Amino acid sequence: MSVPELTPDEAAALLAAHPQWELARDGKALARTFAFRDFSEAWGFMNRVALLAEAQDHHPEWFNVYNRVEVTLTTHDAGENGGLSERDARLARSIDAIVG
Repeated sequence: MSVPELTPDEAAALLAAHPQWELARDGKALARTFAFRDFSEAWGFMNRVALLAEAQDHHPEWFNVYNRVEVTLTTHDAGENGGLSERDARLARSIDAIVG
């Protein structure tokens, strides 16, 4: 099942509304790095995001070292080789709501 990619204008609007995120992978993904006080706080954030991701049926790619969590959002079913979709935008908005 193919998912429509965001248009360049839609991606620009998303970034304008959520400036902490940046385009990655030649515009095919969103990325953001989060820093917390310690590992426990970072892990708690990852748990909250995991519950959101499961509820939205859209799962991030992420990397964690101690207090840092790097999140990448992309839709593997968008475009020919994956791309940025409304699924990514929705999850980015939800993640931003967690961290305030």
